Amino acid sequence: WELNGSFYQPSAFLMMGIPGLEALHHWISIPFCALYLIALLGNCMILFIIKKTQSLHEPMYYFLCMLAVTDLGLVLCTLPTTLGIFWFNMRRIGFDACLTQMYFIHILSFIESSVLLAMAFDRFIAISHPLRHPSILTKTTVIKIGLAIILRGMVSLLPIPFLLKRLTYCGKTELSHSFCFHPDIMNLACADIKVNVFYGMIILLSTVGMDFIFIVLSYILIIKTVISLATKEECLKALNTCVSHICAVLVFFIPMIGLSMIHRFGKNVPPLVNTLVAYTYLIIPPALNPIIYSIKSSHIREALLRALRRKSE
Repeated sequence: WELNGSFYQPSAFLMMGIPGLEALHHWISIPFCALYLIALLGNCMILFIIKKTQSLHEPMYYFLCMLAVTDLGLVLCTLPTTLGIFWFNMRRIGFDACLTQMYFIHILSFIESSVLLAMAFDRFIAISHPLRHPSILTKTTVIKIGLAIILRGMVSLLPIPFLLKRLTYCGKTELSHSFCFHPDIMNLACADIKVNVFYGMIILLSTVGMDFIFIVLSYILIIKTVISLATKEECLKALNTCVSHICAVLVFFIPMIGLSMIHRFGKNVPPLVNTLVAYTYLIIPPALNPIIYSIKSSHIREALLRALRRKSE
């Protein structure tokens, strides 16, 4: 502990694996390794295929590249500490290292939310104004949107580590997960955390909350446009282009909302439920997104098959 008058700050935190199943961590690490491997290989494959396939150089696939890079970032943020606990029981993480990991996990989560919103906007323009789609979402516009998304995440979350560093900590230093979350660290403080709670809630609602609302509004407008199409075949064809994105939105937002509710209101929720929801939120989307887009996107599937054929020749 570092002492400065009445100010106390732990030199390190202790992370948790899966509560109650510590003896099985080596076996539990097997499915986690499989998920991490799928996420790493799948997202790298998406990036490689889009880069090498000229016909995929379109706004929809540029945004998919952003999603893949964000998912890779989330995997690389959580993999070292999660597998470190499961394999070597390395539970200790330095205070500053924990704040750094927390900052990047939250930034990447916010970026993923914003990218999903940008993809919803792309689908709306492509369905509602197909002839104007290339002129509205040019390559330059997509780059500007990407930079704005990154800047928004970095700036909005910049105060969070400093708000945590100003707090006095005492008693427990054990976190609820094998990675660092803002609510998790904040709840270990024995000081007044109203500012942290208020700022965290405002940022969450004004970023991820607004993203989700605009995604829903985009699909309401898409459905209105699709209903006005002449034939049933045209309706189904238009909606089919949105299936992958809808799956990605559900896979990301459902666990995220669940985890936020547990941290803020679920004081009596069993620790195992809290842990499983956290792992679902940070590990499942990066592993599932490449699979979803590979299965549902015929262009990516065909490009992948062509690449595999070239390898086998």
